[in-house]
Amino acid sequence: MSTTERPRILVVGGGYVGLYAARRILKKMRYGEATVTVVDPRSYMTYQPFLPEAAAGSISPRHVVVPLRRVLPKAEVLTGRVSTIDQDRKVAVVQPLVGEAYELPFDYLVVALGAVSRTFPIPGLAENGIGMKGIEEAIGLRNHVLEQLDKADSTTDEEIRRKALTFVFVGGGFAGAETIGEVEDMARDAAKYYPNVKREDMRFVLVDAADKILPEVGPKLGQWGLEHLQKRGVEVYLNTSMNSCVDGHVVLKNGLEVDSNTIVWTAGVKPNPALARFGLPLGPRGHVDTAPTLQVKGTDYIWAAGDNAQVPDLAVGEGAWCPPNAQHALRQAKVLGDNVISGMRGFPQGEYKHANKGAVAGLGLHKGVAMIVFGKMKIKLKGRLAWYMHRGYHGMAMPTFNRKIRVLADWTLGMFLKREVVSLGAIENPREEFYEAASPVSPVSAATAKPAPAAEKAKAS
Repeated sequence: MSTTERPRILVVGGGYVGLYAARRILKKMRYGEATVTVVDPRSYMTYQPFLPEAAAGSISPRHVVVPLRRVLPKAEVLTGRVSTIDQDRKVAVVQPLVGEAYELPFDYLVVALGAVSRTFPIPGLAENGIGMKGIEEAIGLRNHVLEQLDKADSTTDEEIRRKALTFVFVGGGFAGAETIGEVEDMARDAAKYYPNVKREDMRFVLVDAADKILPEVGPKLGQWGLEHLQKRGVEVYLNTSMNSCVDGHVVLKNGLEVDSNTIVWTAGVKPNPALARFGLPLGPRGHVDTAPTLQVKGTDYIWAAGDNAQVPDLAVGEGAWCPPNAQHALRQAKVLGDNVISGMRGFPQGEYKHANKGAVAGLGLHKGVAMIVFGKMKIKLKGRLAWYMHRGYHGMAMPTFNRKIRVLADWTLGMFLKREVVSLGAIENPREEFYEAASPVSPVSAATAKPAPAAEKAKAS
């Protein structure tokens, strides 16, 4: 980490808002005017709307992420977490991935921590659930699902087959509906290569506590999406929730019980819990309370936006808040970046106002729903045309020209080449085979030998 006498603009979080705000600040800033420092535990930004396609193998996982150091060459990028903020001293405590924590002074602060999965104290969820907030989870889900097909194809035990081929998804919003649509599509394709597994052998279950799915696209398109998934063999249970999933035994509130090795949790998000240690004013659900200028209320040197902020929606009216989606995050980041520069130079702050442009969702190859807003007119699309809108919108919104081209290349190749259906589950424990080869234990007893503590630690990491 370099030191400087220039003012420091500290950006906490390298997600959508953090990346775009930092780029905007660097673009608008005069040479040598300030130092921009971005702190995030990951060295890359993840474009989350593409996670379902990455899980289905339609996009290479590396093309869904944007390396921060490459995109922000003029900024300091620190890989770690900001654990606390001392507003009186204007100092942040940074905990790097390795080593001791240290203090980092700042003059201006941007809070862009984003959100984490919203979970509940459901027995078995922490041990068996799979989230969909990061690229690691998307890769893990893809490998896991294909591994279940491998297991089912290689055994004659009906109980093992049934549990392996049952896939439960909790949450019917964008993340849940898109993920189950993409994964079901992938599993249907993959079944062609397994002589003992057919699509009819698989059971896909979608659960949501609300009375509808895809509420973002409106009731009619949401109903179409529901019926579309049901026609593909997906069981949808609304107005219900999951009571427990201990050892993969899923018990729903409506009385249904199924055994499953795959439990995907997409039941919403909540602001990053670390915000509670920053001493900032928070709303009733834990979001940072901001003014329309994206300034944190009660401060003139702290800004917040995106999923961790409670931003007034001026386009809707008093009492409304901007929903946590990429559409708002992108536009808020630009306004935030401009306001940081204005605040640093003593100029007035601009207010954020953006009218909703609609929503798009993909439900697998050539399947989707879309609601496009033009003024007071709403255009509703479904099927293949909506799927084109989905890909077109997110392809344009994907950060950097480099990533746009790579994603477009993946889609183009997918038109001519069959989808890859190979599981690389071994990458989750890459040292396991080497450990067995290097272990002094004889090959006969290697399968039952207990790994040394050092090996267990290596696998856990």
